[in-house]
Amino acid sequence: MAQKDASQKILESYNDVFSDIVNVLLFKGRKVLSEEELEDQAPRAYYKADGKIHEIERDVAKRWKNGNIRVACIGFENQTASDPDMPLRVIGYDGAEYRAQLLNKQAVHYPVVTLVLYFGHKQRWSGPQTLKERLDIPKELDKYVNDYQIHVFEIAFMNKKEVNLFQSDFRVVADFFVQKRKNGNYKPKPQDLKHVQETLQLLSVMTNDHRFEDVYNEASDAQKGEMRNMCEILDKIENRGIEKGKAEGIAEGKNQMADLMKILLTESRIEDAKRAAEDPVYCDELMKQYGIG
Repeated sequence: MAQKDASQKILESYNDVFSDIVNVLLFKGRKVLSEEELEDQAPRAYYKADGKIHEIERDVAKRWKNGNIRVACIGFENQTASDPDMPLRVIGYDGAEYRAQLLNKQAVHYPVVTLVLYFGHKQRWSGPQTLKERLDIPKELDKYVNDYQIHVFEIAFMNKKEVNLFQSDFRVVADFFVQKRKNGNYKPKPQDLKHVQETLQLLSVMTNDHRFEDVYNEASDAQKGEMRNMCEILDKIENRGIEKGKAEGIAEGKNQMADLMKILLTESRIEDAKRAAEDPVYCDELMKQYGIG
């Protein structure tokens, strides 16, 4: 899970990707937030409990600024499975940011918004989306307990129109998970990628299919410069698979031949060994006879 979180953070931390995600999910594709208005924020916050200092860390967090005025703090939390404690986690992250504003004695306080990005494609989010859903509240106290809602965005369950609103590399990510959910496979569109390695890292760890990252790592520097869209990348993955299959087939054939020769020589069938080395049909007959392959 740590590796998955790290890969998601790398891609999402780019301002063009971060602002694109916010504009699509919160503003229906309108360019309300520009990447120039974002500044990095330390994702860690601290609190004291049992006489010890504890740390909580968001996946990604940035401040939205208009000139010198902070408009909001926006954070992402990435999930691959439904987490029943997500409302408790989010209220902790948001509360830590509000407390930091209070301790800084700011004259103007700004809102904190957290987006939960759910990448599960086999089933929809089934966990609580409000604080009250997670709490066991006595009937007499219910009206005195403040509720807190989280905002879950199910990436794999977006429709085609919504996916096409993305302008950054995140469109490829969203399209990948949507297609995996609907079709079980992925047919790429010829969109050029800006952050090639980071996109492939994310897809590799989120799918446990490391061919995406491997094909990039194995490419020369010149080839990496040419890898700009998923059509080209999947072609390289397919060709890599074919070459690997050929190599494995050759190696397996050599191993089987060695096993046959060992048996024939052990049985002193020298002439049969010579013939098998020159006659593929006779070699196959002997391998069937000895149950090789």
